[in-house]
Amino acid sequence: MEDRVRGLKSKSAVLSLSLLALTPEAARAQTNEDLQRQIDELKAQVQVLTAALAAQKTASAVAQAPVSPPASTPTRAPVPVMAVAPAPSSPAAATPPAAKPKAWYERLSLRGYTQMRYNAFLSGDDTAPAGQSRLRSVHDSSISDRGGFSLRRARLVLQGDVSDRVSLYLQSDFATAVNNQAGTERREGYVQLRDAYADVFLDKAKTFRVRLGQSKVPFGWENMQSSSNRLTLDRSDAINSAVPSERDLGVVGYYTPPSVQKIWDRLSHDGQKLFGNYGAFGLGVFNGQGTNRTEQNRGLMKVAFATWPIELDGLGDGLAGQVFEFGGSGMLNDVQPELRSGAVSAQAFKDNRIGLHAMLYPQPFGIQAEWNWGKGPEFDRATQAIATKNLSGGYVQLMYRLPTDTFGAVMPYARWQRYRGGWKASTSAPRLETDELELGVEWQPWKALELTVAYARMNRTEADERRTGRARGDLIRTQVQWNY
Repeated sequence: MEDRVRGLKSKSAVLSLSLLALTPEAARAQTNEDLQRQIDELKAQVQVLTAALAAQKTASAVAQAPVSPPASTPTRAPVPVMAVAPAPSSPAAATPPAAKPKAWYERLSLRGYTQMRYNAFLSGDDTAPAGQSRLRSVHDSSISDRGGFSLRRARLVLQGDVSDRVSLYLQSDFATAVNNQAGTERREGYVQLRDAYADVFLDKAKTFRVRLGQSKVPFGWENMQSSSNRLTLDRSDAINSAVPSERDLGVVGYYTPPSVQKIWDRLSHDGQKLFGNYGAFGLGVFNGQGTNRTEQNRGLMKVAFATWPIELDGLGDGLAGQVFEFGGSGMLNDVQPELRSGAVSAQAFKDNRIGLHAMLYPQPFGIQAEWNWGKGPEFDRATQAIATKNLSGGYVQLMYRLPTDTFGAVMPYARWQRYRGGWKASTSAPRLETDELELGVEWQPWKALELTVAYARMNRTEADERRTGRARGDLIRTQVQWNY
């Protein structure tokens, strides 16, 4: 290395002398100051080259030095060396600091939706004399002779995984109505607790979970489906009569095999309206009185649910991508309805039923159907008292899904429903006799907005044990829903 440096110095000096010798006129023309300047520049270049070669030599020696001498070799005191590190062509990346785990409250998300409706009578019994049924619905109080706009739902959901094995879900509705103290005039826009539960996952794959708190009772496919996803404006009377308001306080276990979850994930990605965050199998116990109602007896509602999707791709090209799902539900319960006097019935009535459901997801054509049978509390006009009576009913729904890239998704549908039985959520559990045909179309131009327009031909008894007969009518029903 030193020889190379000395060679560079010699070559630089020779080059300078040669240039001067070859151009004597130029050399004579230059002053001593010019010559000295040129010599200084050459010296500076030589010093730069010498420093670079010395740095390379030092770095090479440091890299080749052994980490520690062999045990059998005596060592000498190390001589401190000031190493000059060369500028590396690609500097080593610095190790990033470890990411700080998120606090539980940073894992929560906030979402919700609001539904605004307007119903218009085309014809029918919007009014009636005292003691006779008017055309009313147990699901939508704005179906009346007064009409007007109404907020059907205004939901806000707080949810998230607070740990790897525990998640929480909290939902309130800001569009609940209550009566004033006299019991004759409604007050709108009150807040009501809808869901307040925690999911505890029993395995890392999250196929088993235990749900604790107030949540939906797993009876009926449509009953568990969120109103934000449901195609029709309201749930059917027959299926919803099992668990009006769909919820109760209790404990339920769910199991979802990975193969089933894979099918549901594909359907969700495709934009299908699924029934929610529930398992393929569910088994639970609840108070049995209904949403936000105090338990009245020591008995518990026992509920079991099962559903299973099957892919139909192997049955031919015409069924490619289609999924058929079927299942059933069962419920055993003792319930004590509220009375006209303002008290609660001292007697508990049997409230037992079974239900079946089946559906072909709309890709693009679909069919959905449910039916249930059983016994439940019902007001008996002959005795003017509540008794346990038979009940049955369900619905059949046809739908067609038209997703487009230009103006969003359009889904026309038709549903027929029928129910004969008591409605335990109303005072004195009046009997309902419902026959209804609904034709409608839902348009979702964007994910944040849904518009539904429907024609309904209704034939119903009013949910009031003081009124008799059936009311009929034709209505135009509209709803706008915005999601956030």
